[in-house]
Amino acid sequence: MTNIADITIIGGGVIGLLTAREFIKAGATVTVIEKNELGQESSWAGGGILLPIYPWRQPDAITRLVMQSLKLYPTLAAQLASETQIDPEWTQCGLLIVKNPDIGDAVHWCDTNNIVYRPAGADFFNMLNTVPDQPLWLPEIAQARNPRLVKSLKQDLLNKGAILKEHCELTSVNIVKNRITSINTTSGQLAVNQLIAATGAWTGQLFRQIFPAAIGDTPEITPVKGQMLLFDARPETLSYMVLDGDQYLIPRRDGKILAGSTVEQDDFNKTTTTQARDQLGAFALNLLPSLNNCPLIKHWAGLRPGTEHGIPYIDQHPEIDNLYINAGHFRNGLAMGPASAQLMIDLVLKRPTAVAPEPYTLSRPH
Repeated sequence: MTNIADITIIGGGVIGLLTAREFIKAGATVTVIEKNELGQESSWAGGGILLPIYPWRQPDAITRLVMQSLKLYPTLAAQLASETQIDPEWTQCGLLIVKNPDIGDAVHWCDTNNIVYRPAGADFFNMLNTVPDQPLWLPEIAQARNPRLVKSLKQDLLNKGAILKEHCELTSVNIVKNRITSINTTSGQLAVNQLIAATGAWTGQLFRQIFPAAIGDTPEITPVKGQMLLFDARPETLSYMVLDGDQYLIPRRDGKILAGSTVEQDDFNKTTTTQARDQLGAFALNLLPSLNNCPLIKHWAGLRPGTEHGIPYIDQHPEIDNLYINAGHFRNGLAMGPASAQLMIDLVLKRPTAVAPEPYTLSRPH
């Protein structure tokens, strides 16, 4: 008889992997199933800025998870790099925000959340072609190189004995007396104890397909496409992240520079478009003219798990006793991920939570 894992997680993106890691640290056995390859959806496609875009314009529920995650990241990144020999490249390179017409709100948010800031002087703009409006420099804001973060998390879980099943898609569940006893997948049936849906952009669709309409709330999560570009630049080209309007540049340690990103309602279509490439390319080359000497080497699209106001669902299902959800982080899965995983395990293990859980419930008003 195969042992049944204490925790089965559907979805192997950064949220699922971070959640799995928290449970293993607590001594639980964990199985993660992923319909494609681990971390190849939104987790792989994003930019990795560990702060929401204009966080003072976001709901406080996002801020609470972000601030807790910022406390957790340095230790998390150091442990992953040390224990897996895969460096997630947590890099405190700082963030320049070029235009802040709501500077009062920005400063108040930074003061309230103990975020170091100062006005950005002319030196920041020597290489940039833009018209600043009350620019802010946040020197302690970091990034993570999300593909490497995913790789290091995967290796860490394998090292710690987690079972990771790729190309394994959930097809149905078996429910007895308000508990899921087993799940059916494209790789066979799997008995479960506690089941966590960390299924990102597919969560709303999955719940509608798998669960009867009479059972509880369906999470309002829909796919939102984002496209990005990567330029092959040298390390001295740009040393800090730049947010100008709704778009940004992110320099990696090896010099490569990401330009992002679009926000498109296009269902589950991950096709890249010439229009987005031209739009992002024009933004990047105009803002940082030295990129005109750097080849464009990659263009890709990913699907973010969009929710109203960008607030994720982190909760126990109201009707199914052993079903939980940790999904719907929109553009901020990396920025909210560690605290989301921490909140999930605290709810499952019925421990005191570091972040108040009420804003993330399935039953919250839509």
